[in-house]
Amino acid sequence: MHWDDERAIFKVVRNDEEQYSIWPADEPNPLGWSDVPKTGTRQECLAYIDEVWTDMRPLSLRRYLDAQPN
Repeated sequence: MHWDDERAIFKVVRNDEEQYSIWPADEPNPLGWSDVPKTGTRQECLAYIDEVWTDMRPLSLRRYLDAQPN
């Protein structure tokens, strides 16, 4: 499987910090990553990530900052 293969099918995965990535659809997820209901070509999956991952900060940082007094 080549990551640059235009015919390859990928899936979108997300970790506990709500960070996104792509992974080959026919491979087991890396440790700590879960499936997001999106599969497709590399470009389709990356476009989906661009659409949904609007805050690049890890979840733990967002929670920390939200807990700080204004």
